[in-house]
Amino acid sequence: MRTDSHANLSTKVRGYVDLMKLRVVELLLVSTLPAMVLAQNGLPSLSLTISTLIGGTLAAGSANAFNMVIESESDKLMKRTAKRPLATGVLSKREATVFATFIGLISLVIFGVFTTPLATLLSFIAIAFYVIVYTIGLKRRTTQNIVWGGAAGCMPALIGWAAVTNSLSVTAWSFFFVIFFWTPPHFWALAIKYKDDYAAAGIPMLPVVATKTHLLRQMWVYTIAMVASSVALFINADLQVWAQALNLILGALFAWQLRGLDEKSENYEKIAGKIFHWSITYLSLLSVLLVAAQLLKA
Repeated sequence: MRTDSHANLSTKVRGYVDLMKLRVVELLLVSTLPAMVLAQNGLPSLSLTISTLIGGTLAAGSANAFNMVIESESDKLMKRTAKRPLATGVLSKREATVFATFIGLISLVIFGVFTTPLATLLSFIAIAFYVIVYTIGLKRRTTQNIVWGGAAGCMPALIGWAAVTNSLSVTAWSFFFVIFFWTPPHFWALAIKYKDDYAAAGIPMLPVVATKTHLLRQMWVYTIAMVASSVALFINADLQVWAQALNLILGALFAWQLRGLDEKSENYEKIAGKIFHWSITYLSLLSVLLVAAQLLKA
């Protein structure tokens, strides 16, 4: 009896953790820390850094949990999401909603007490935007869902800056736009791999409804805009020439990966999967470069 009870508790706990989509949250935190370092012109205090990262984790986890509540039925139709805790019945909608609300409120308390009013406000906006604008408003209504809805995923760049300065700057917005333009090719590469899932769920992701030619053209447009925004970021942050050179190399490597994907490609989905994984590597390396360049400059 105790074993069964322990197993059920463990499954529940795991379900709550899965609601937060921590793998996605990692990407959000990758952009938070560089923004804080740039804003501070060096390393911010350990207490502020920890508070911002914990608050950001809970805020993103809350938004992701609300997303799963809203999409619990469509998740059952997709192989990629069929094992999520609401789709399998590990958690009820009520349990997930209470959890999402609780950690969302805790995140705002953490931001309010340990960071700044602007960072707190931006965190609230990020949660609301992802849940209401993207998940409810855009995702099932437009092929540009991830373009505009992806703005919520760019907010950590602003939140990290605001947590340090209680203000925003051209540099912070430059970082925001790097991630804004990075998001579509990153996510569309994943959607290519799972386009049958999205089609089954009735979600009009661009790879589902557009021709390969149109999709690739769009991916190139956003990739070029991403590289241009990254150049502006390094200029506005007044980082060193060597850092800008490495930034351009990273952008060129991103474009080179994309170059391998065309409508005549063999293993089209496999190549898209590689682009998706490289896009994560790109953002991680860019963040490391930003931190290293700022610390060496300081």
